[in-house]
Amino acid sequence: MLLPSIVLLAIFSIYPTLGSIMAFKYFDPVKGIWGSPWAGLDHFKMLFQIPEFKQITINTVTISLVKIVLNVSCALAFALLLHEIKLRWFKRSVQTIVYLPFFLSWVILAGIFKDFFSIDGLVNGLVHRISSSHGPTMFFNSDTWFMIIVYVTDVWKGFGFNAIVFLAALTSINPNLYEAADVDGASRWAKLVNITLPSIKGTVVLILILSLQGILSGGFDQIFNLYNPLVYQVADIYDTYIYRMGFQSNQYEFATAVGLFRSAVAFIFILVSQWLAEKYGEYKVF
Repeated sequence: MLLPSIVLLAIFSIYPTLGSIMAFKYFDPVKGIWGSPWAGLDHFKMLFQIPEFKQITINTVTISLVKIVLNVSCALAFALLLHEIKLRWFKRSVQTIVYLPFFLSWVILAGIFKDFFSIDGLVNGLVHRISSSHGPTMFFNSDTWFMIIVYVTDVWKGFGFNAIVFLAALTSINPNLYEAADVDGASRWAKLVNITLPSIKGTVVLILILSLQGILSGGFDQIFNLYNPLVYQVADIYDTYIYRMGFQSNQYEFATAVGLFRSAVAFIFILVSQWLAEKYGEYKVF
């Protein structure tokens, strides 16, 4: 029964992994991966020497960290507010609405946002109505505006998932604690600080720790579908750089080396996340 699954796993997961050896080769399409001459660590040396390496590392880590902080904080704030609503049908409706964008593809959303923020789009149209002397803003050509769009759209799309996790944690809090606090005359703020937040601390810490595993991701599908050469300085991340080197510049071996380096560092972050989850979140990642 398991044989078909094992065969598919070997074909589509295990065998392609062997192609990582290209990072140590001078790839020749005629000779193939295995017949190409060895390059040793030359591609990795070149990676640390290129001027873009430092910038794409900074971009990737910065974008990932800001996304993590914004997503978790917005999801937590939203969950705390929604938890106070007593109308069950309204609460469930809002949960569904904010969760729906999580299932939408960035390919579709990028097209919508590009039209929304284009020169003749809705945003520039509203700005022009408010101030006719204000010319159209090139949102996707501005470093500042582009990053604002990236962060806002990422939060809009993704915070619903974490919000549901936080709502589940809030629901599991013993209601007797709140009843005792009411008897003692505790205010809403006192109950939030002394009961609610301490009770869900483990969940918040776990989500933050698990998010660290993707710190070298940055969100390829979002960035790739939104960015352009004018914002490479602030938006170019590891995955977009790998794509350009591999599929646009045909430097397959160098792109493989960059990807292998990224995966190795990401694996270290996974191990660190496992250790932090056990120590502070009282959970195990695996």
